Amino acid sequence: MKPGCYIDRGPCDWQILQQEKGSAEVGLAGSCLPSGEIPDRQRVFVRVVREDSSETVLPWLQATMHKGKRWEVSLELPIGGLYRIETSLKPDSLGIEYAFRGDTVHHVGVGELFAITGQSNSAGYGKDPIFDPPELGVHLLRNNGKWDLASHPLNDSTGSIHEVNAETINPGHSPYLSFARYLKRELNRPVGLIQCSLGGSSLGQWNPAESGELYRNLLEIVANCGKLRGMLWYQGCSDTTIALSQTYGERFANFVETLRQDLAAPDLPFFTVQLNRFVADPGPWGMGDEGWSKVREAQRRAVKELPGVFVVPAIDLPLSDNIHNSSYGNLMLGERLAKSVLKHLFARDLNADAPDIAAALATGGRKLRLVFDNVSSRLYAFDLKPEDLPLSISDESGEIEIKDYTIEGNEMLLRLSREPGVYGVVHYQHGANPGCFSIIDAISHLPALAFYGFKISRDL
Repeated sequence: MKPGCYIDRGPCDWQILQQEKGSAEVGLAGSCLPSGEIPDRQRVFVRVVREDSSETVLPWLQATMHKGKRWEVSLELPIGGLYRIETSLKPDSLGIEYAFRGDTVHHVGVGELFAITGQSNSAGYGKDPIFDPPELGVHLLRNNGKWDLASHPLNDSTGSIHEVNAETINPGHSPYLSFARYLKRELNRPVGLIQCSLGGSSLGQWNPAESGELYRNLLEIVANCGKLRGMLWYQGCSDTTIALSQTYGERFANFVETLRQDLAAPDLPFFTVQLNRFVADPGPWGMGDEGWSKVREAQRRAVKELPGVFVVPAIDLPLSDNIHNSSYGNLMLGERLAKSVLKHLFARDLNADAPDIAAALATGGRKLRLVFDNVSSRLYAFDLKPEDLPLSISDESGEIEIKDYTIEGNEMLLRLSREPGVYGVVHYQHGANPGCFSIIDAISHLPALAFYGFKISRDL
């Protein structure tokens, strides 16, 4: 080995570090091999420059020297990048320009860091071609344990060091590259993604109170990444059996609360996706319409019951096959998630929240008034015929037909075939494959969140 400076602890090439209050503290350490001349008068120096111009960000700083020719230094990197971290071994007799060579770390950024969790639509199974290119400043911790420029497929299992979340078939297009690129453009800072998802995974594999193998894998993966800005969660298809769907909400809550404890991040945000649709017959797959509706309802309610949990809809997205969002759908979803992050973490004034049922009020005269939150101007139902609305109403006596309806602002007034009974409920987007048209916000065009078994009250 030639005289010089060597790094054995610190950030990796392409790594994105989570900023806190505009900077990230970085520790580097290593060893040095002095030249033959007066080795005790040789010191390690470290500097940071811009990768694109070599302009100085942090000037040459002297590292602390330890026994055994060990050294270490702590740097405070400002938000932004990409940066190059250089080291050198300088004898007292030489200027820094002629110091001995040192290891270099390339393409380091300081910005926002998100972990990707969930099953196949999170891993990315879009199969249709679409222009969604890689971009400097959007980087990925791949399954091989190395940081890299983010590019599809994000869940590539080549050289994976995490057997538990290696895909059994080749994944495709994911929503999260476009998500990260959108955030990078709006925030003017790098964005990092940590790939942890697995196609077909159940909530039990993520919940430490159950089998929890993907939960433990998640902790192992993020252990060396520092703090996270948030979690990206899209899962639920594997839990649409009657038995599993009934407990989805409480099991998801345990996953969220335990992860926050284990990461010492009590306010860690979760950006979730309400289930899309499954267009095949769910019965032979062990899934049922009621199970799909109950999981979606649990995902809708999680936002109200768990602080720092947010949800976006996917029910209207185009598909690549019977259950996986297409690449075009993934682009739409990536933008929705990015806008949700911008609204809830960075106080951007955006229409990022989907309409959500707030009240179902029987007003007498066979009328039912549905009131929605998160409506920017008015609801729109595509002027559908009453029988084509993705709404169903029932009580202890059975189904209740919708005869007519009107919309005003954030309310729908339905005229029914009869008065709802004591146990009247209303469902919206019920089943694995509900009606193809949604009730939407006329400005944002976000579809209302699906709901199930919403109790009808009396309008006093």
